[in-house]
Amino acid sequence: MSMWFRDLPPDCVVLADVAIAVLAGAGLVRAARRLRQPAVVWEIAVGIMLGPSLLGLLPGDLDTRLFPMAQRPTLTAMSELGLLFFMFLAGWEMNPRTLRSGRSAVVTTALSAMAVPFVMGAALAFVLSTDHRGQTSASVFALYLGTTMAITAFPVLARILQDTGLGRTQAGVLSMTCAAIGDGIAWCLLIVVVAVASADGAGQVWQTLLMSAVLGAILFGLVRPLLARWAARTERDEAAGKGGTDGSRAFLLAGSFALLCGCATAWIGIHPILGAFAAGLVMPRAIGPRTRQAVEAPIARVSALLLPVYFIVTGLSVDIKTIGWAGAGELCLIMVVAVAGKFLGSVIPARSFGVPWREAGALGILMNTRGLTELVVLGIGHDLGVIDDQLFSVMVIMALLTTAMACPLLRLIGVKAPAAPISPADSDDTPARSGSARN
Repeated sequence: MSMWFRDLPPDCVVLADVAIAVLAGAGLVRAARRLRQPAVVWEIAVGIMLGPSLLGLLPGDLDTRLFPMAQRPTLTAMSELGLLFFMFLAGWEMNPRTLRSGRSAVVTTALSAMAVPFVMGAALAFVLSTDHRGQTSASVFALYLGTTMAITAFPVLARILQDTGLGRTQAGVLSMTCAAIGDGIAWCLLIVVVAVASADGAGQVWQTLLMSAVLGAILFGLVRPLLARWAARTERDEAAGKGGTDGSRAFLLAGSFALLCGCATAWIGIHPILGAFAAGLVMPRAIGPRTRQAVEAPIARVSALLLPVYFIVTGLSVDIKTIGWAGAGELCLIMVVAVAGKFLGSVIPARSFGVPWREAGALGILMNTRGLTELVVLGIGHDLGVIDDQLFSVMVIMALLTTAMACPLLRLIGVKAPAAPISPADSDDTPARSGSARN
């Protein structure tokens, strides 16, 4: 097969690689369901297996023959397109009202679940800085590593709650709120990291941050009200039986909006997926259901088609055999810091507000799910040279393990779904309703 690939034109190789990525990921979905794991766990694992960690161990350098170096930039561009649409949907699903929650227990727990792992991660950075810091300063490395430890994957958490039926439990509601607040803060920190790591000097850093603030003001101060008026009109038209806005036109406008926001942030000097995420936050939640479905469904399908390519591209950069015994020890240390930081940061404040031990333990488990969000942050840091190849491989494995352990640990401590079924109206309000929640 590798000999046959060698004779194919470059365009054919790219298309065949996309097909391999999609089919390989889809082939393990059944296994993921049987083992009660979110799909992202197997998609990450497939990406690693098709890279040098497993396929590269076989005779004939199959990983480089099936995914030639010359075609990898094209595969990366295609994967980033799927990732951009995924981040747009993730931003659209995140309710900004959650970030403004005034309940002291929720806010305190959320901030603690963010701050404790961040501080522990930043402290760990000074241990790893000598061997694994890339082309950046120690302070940026510490800020970045703290951010990676503080991440909770909001979409994969929503999928776990949906699959287990824990969305109505105290731990489920609290974990979703804490993840929304924490990830909002984490993305803001990542903007600072990207601005500092990409800039040539302090002046350019402040210029990037200022332009980011201006873009945010335009999106939330000008674009958002205009979109809200459009959304209100679609609701009125659909309620009156007028059919609402043309679905294909709404899809094209929303997709173009996500791409243009990504283009704007790339021009400013920060990663385009942050612009797509901001576009999703700006999109109105109160929109005609048929119009929303016409926008959300095709974007989710495009994202679902191209995201497996992102896992392959990520897996091609992960080489487990280069980690060695020293890397294995570092992986154990990173796992302890990652898991303990989230547990201490969420369980202790939850208990102080009267949450039972079992529910508080479930909260700590759920807050440790990192999924695709962690891979996105790791990919950005790796591309910018903040972390080296070995630490990138170790951190990807950490993201895989902390996500995979959630469902087994929840079953181990005996957390069960409430007896009352979730009504259709309630399920429409859950963040897991679109295809992007699978990751």
